[in-house]
Amino acid sequence: MAVPNPLQQRAATKCLLYELMRDWKKFPECLVCGWVCVCARMCGSVRKIKQPSPLPVQLVPTNPVSEEVSRGKSRKRLNPVIHTEAPEPDPIREAYLYCNFPNQTEHTWEGHSLADYKLLSVQVMIRHGDRYPLYSIPQTKRPAIDCTLSPNRVPSHPLLASFISHMALGAQGHWDTSLASLPRIPNNRVCEMGELTQTGVVQHLKNGAILHQAYIRQHKLLPADWSSRHVWVETTGKSRTLQSGLALLYGFLPGFAWPRLALRQQWSTLFCGAACDCPARNRYLDQEQKRQYRQRVADTELERTYVAMATALGVATRTLRAANPVDALLCHVCHGLPFPCARALAPVPAQALPPERACLTRHHFAALRRQQCDDERLRLQAGLYRRYATLAAHPYLNRTAQRMERAARGRQGGAEPAFVLASAHDVTLQPVLSALGLEGAGFPRFAARLVFELWKSPQAGETGRGVRVRQVKGARGSVEDAFVRVLYNGEDLTFHTAFCRHHDRHSARPLCPLGNFLSFVRRGMFSIVNATSYQQACHQSIL
Repeated sequence: MAVPNPLQQRAATKCLLYELMRDWKKFPECLVCGWVCVCARMCGSVRKIKQPSPLPVQLVPTNPVSEEVSRGKSRKRLNPVIHTEAPEPDPIREAYLYCNFPNQTEHTWEGHSLADYKLLSVQVMIRHGDRYPLYSIPQTKRPAIDCTLSPNRVPSHPLLASFISHMALGAQGHWDTSLASLPRIPNNRVCEMGELTQTGVVQHLKNGAILHQAYIRQHKLLPADWSSRHVWVETTGKSRTLQSGLALLYGFLPGFAWPRLALRQQWSTLFCGAACDCPARNRYLDQEQKRQYRQRVADTELERTYVAMATALGVATRTLRAANPVDALLCHVCHGLPFPCARALAPVPAQALPPERACLTRHHFAALRRQQCDDERLRLQAGLYRRYATLAAHPYLNRTAQRMERAARGRQGGAEPAFVLASAHDVTLQPVLSALGLEGAGFPRFAARLVFELWKSPQAGETGRGVRVRQVKGARGSVEDAFVRVLYNGEDLTFHTAFCRHHDRHSARPLCPLGNFLSFVRRGMFSIVNATSYQQACHQSIL
């Protein structure tokens, strides 16, 4: 029997597929290769094509059927298994995900747990919403974006009009002195650098509405007469984080009473409070930044892109690099604006530009974003950022763990806040994700949210499923009966975290024990820096 060559193999495969589609006559190569295309099991009959070649060829089935088996009609459809390599990351698609358009529908998992489990507390860290660029591209016009709020402008939200009115009453709230002077809503006709846009406000109104549905309507997390004892809000001293926090809070508690609310400022973007002194953290960051610089200098494609962009705009390459053009270009992408041209030229859609026009293009932007994606991948391999992130995120994670433990034990007469909101930046949220072992979550998008849920198991001897649960001793409860969930942008990533990755999810109590999180924060997370405590890790020598 002749052995089929590669051409015949490809032809036979296509012929079989056409037979499946009952359209084999459109494929003339079957006549050329001299193969017998048989599809009896799928089609119920044997179709033969006359063979001009004298060499008979036998098709060997992948699942041989014995001669005794009847060859009657079978309706079972056999789909070919196609093996393909994972696609390369698309920098343009990643940019659209980063924009986080608020008109997209989300399916979220906040508030989901086993029956009869009680929700004790929720702690949320957010990145501010969509903002105006922090840098301008030399020799180009700044993007024309209106930073006032209007319910009649897209994107909008059902709560936007009442949110605008409610913010005018903010003087009734309790503010840290430094926060009281900041505007509570964006109010510039032409956006200032770094100012929150209407898109950013709508993003967090939507986030707040999602949390309201999960925690207020479904689980009654807060009592009707809640006060500042139940809700804790802290933010950095930037207007965009303050306004983002207020937008989320209004979506979470529409029409909240200002006198019940106290807003506190975190002076460090790391939310490290009184534990900011950590020399080793700064040295790890310095080493990571030097690694990034070496990588970018060695990237010849990136250098060619900067040279081409600088030439198009008529500026020095060094000047363009210092302006961080990818930040401004992201604003154009997120707001559907054409890419900028040199000042003497009017901006037009990038797709319609002839090569001689002095404008930045989609190709330039894709090259810059590609380098950012490569940097994230190489950063994981180097491991320096993870060490920095461990020391940068520990103070915030430690306060989170302490609040959870106090809430689980019922200390201080139930005075622990049930809802804690930290409104922060990407440089705050990214180290926290990395320290938790969630590097795969990617760079925090606009209006990203990280949620820690604390749950209590039923105090009765039996759950609704007949699984025996240890009786809680005393009125205050214990850590052994408390469990934690970690969610990022609505997705449950608890069992992807470093502290619960190896927990048996198929046990009688499949939630992640709070004890795992406490042990990780107090000791386990420092193994990556060869230490056993925060103080030891911060003050040890680094080569």
